[in-house]
Amino acid sequence: MTAAATAAPQATRRDAFLGGRLQLIQPAHGYRAGADAVMLAAACPAAPGARVLDLGCGAGAALLCLGARVPGLALTGVERDPDTAGLARANAAANGIEARIVTADVTALPAALRAESFDHAIANPPFFGPGTQAPDPARAAARHEATPLADWIDAALRRLVPGGSLTLIHRAAALDRILVALDGRAGAVTVLPVAARAGRDAGRVIVGARKGARGPLRLLAPFVMHAAAAHLRDAEDLTPAAQAVLRDGAPIPSWLFCGG
Repeated sequence: MTAAATAAPQATRRDAFLGGRLQLIQPAHGYRAGADAVMLAAACPAAPGARVLDLGCGAGAALLCLGARVPGLALTGVERDPDTAGLARANAAANGIEARIVTADVTALPAALRAESFDHAIANPPFFGPGTQAPDPARAAARHEATPLADWIDAALRRLVPGGSLTLIHRAAALDRILVALDGRAGAVTVLPVAARAGRDAGRVIVGARKGARGPLRLLAPFVMHAAAAHLRDAEDLTPAAQAVLRDGAPIPSWLFCGG
């Protein structure tokens, strides 16, 4: 990604996603979305005309990457921080992508939103427990789990139509909690491990499931991000698959089954 300073009420920077197709203003300090958001968007099986809900959308990275890849979506993002929600609205407008951004906590959605249903829900919940937090409050709020992971999953499933898809990205260590939260409520679960390099343990998992489905769990082969065996120099070394997703806006091929 590239970055440059830009004038705004809060200190911000401009980041390029999808090979420059998408330009997003994000906080200059604290949490900024990156590859995880792009991977999440690439894994969502939405087709034109679908209604998509992004819980905890931040400045809109995943939601707008999805909107840039798939035209004609009805996009809704939920973000509890008013300043960050404002960035998401501005980013949607600047990139010509229609998206509704609701300022709310995922566990206290407005009544009007609770009355709606969606075909797909995506989320990149905070990764870390309530231990030592980042000194920047916004970064701490985005990275540390104040709301239990099970509550994020519950909020998403409640908003989905029967058969609707839920797609999450999280630390691999959280997979057990994700599966417990899905048990009995969503099936046809597919787990895609994401490894930084071939032969390394997966640091992330992308988990997809369908509300009310009963299909068996599938564990896919790892998605490898970097081609070299180790980081040897300050240069990009993405695998062809990662290059296609992160720079060209391609869907993750292993997830094409979700469209059926």
